Amino acid sequence: MYNLKTVLLLGFLTGLFLLVGKLIGGQQGMIIAFFFAMAMNFFAYWFSDKMVLSMYGAKEVPYEEAPWLHQMVEELAQKAGIPKPKIYIVDMHVPNAFATGRDPNHAAVAVTTAY
Repeated sequence: MYNLKTVLLLGFLTGLFLLVGKLIGGQQGMIIAFFFAMAMNFFAYWFSDKMVLSMYGAKEVPYEEAPWLHQMVEELAQKAGIPKPKIYIVDMHVPNAFATGRDPNHAAVAVTTAY
């Protein structure tokens, strides 16, 4: 189900790119837009989680630094029937948490340092 949504979204964005390329440069613009769309889709699918984590300056947390956090995430992952994701800390004074990744096997959870 998740893969279908991803394929549909990336397909829609590719179609939008092609339309804009055709409007700007005709058939040649559409061909160029197609290559840009393929590159964008490749990087969005494979590297979006790393981009988001680096934008927030997230640092992976070893178990020894926050065992309570690792245990909490592991318990939630077990209940959901997915592998335990990598855990990151974001040094930010606003309470927040988010998950990212292309699938459960490549997932990450980030939490802020705010209390």
